Amino acid sequence: MSQLKCRYGDDEFHYKVIYLPPREKQRRRKIAIHIHPNGVVQVDAPEDTDATEIRQAVNKRARWVVKHLAEIRQRQHEVLPRQYISGESHFYLGRRYMLKVHHAPQSAPEVKLQRGRLNVSTPDTSPDAVKGLLWKWYKAHAKITFQRRLDLRVEQVPWARKSLPRVRLLTMKRQWGSCSPKGDIILNPHLVKAPRDCIDYVILHELCHLREHNHSPKFYRLLGLLMPEWQSVKAKLDNTSELLLNH
Repeated sequence: MSQLKCRYGDDEFHYKVIYLPPREKQRRRKIAIHIHPNGVVQVDAPEDTDATEIRQAVNKRARWVVKHLAEIRQRQHEVLPRQYISGESHFYLGRRYMLKVHHAPQSAPEVKLQRGRLNVSTPDTSPDAVKGLLWKWYKAHAKITFQRRLDLRVEQVPWARKSLPRVRLLTMKRQWGSCSPKGDIILNPHLVKAPRDCIDYVILHELCHLREHNHSPKFYRLLGLLMPEWQSVKAKLDNTSELLLNH
């Protein structure tokens, strides 16, 4: 993987190149450009691709890249930092819940989802303490939710039914999920803030990587068979990523 930059008019952006190994009996892959929700520009290219060819492909789509990066910056600008005080809204499974912080000096710290609110009762109502309690609550619910969604979705994935992948949590700034060399499904706890279909999309995406270890056309055909509407679900997740990852 290498990091390069491209200039388009007065704008400049960096992009990383990931070289993909060839597959037998498969036509030569095309160069593909992806923009991650956090603004990272990724170029997937066959490992024998000439650097000039990659540069030309990026230059050809530079206007498109600059436009999308500007949209991402605008969305990020509109997201205010969390203060962890009563009245804030927080997400869980695609819904907004108002945060209510209760000062409870004689009680053990507790977080409960009740009547459309996230109620935090704690002797220490400082933002750091409330943040820590909420994050612990999110991770506990993420572990349960992700396992439940995996158990439901794995029924449609023949190659994963024989040996159910292990789910691990890992807080990531740039990814919703990944697949380890050992076949573990690694998911970002923040994903539990997203709707269930978005969680399913990420899980199915990683299950497909157990079969296809890259983003080849074959990978996307496989994903399309498991979730025909994956592109619209991915777009929904991408469009709310700044809000969901805001913490």
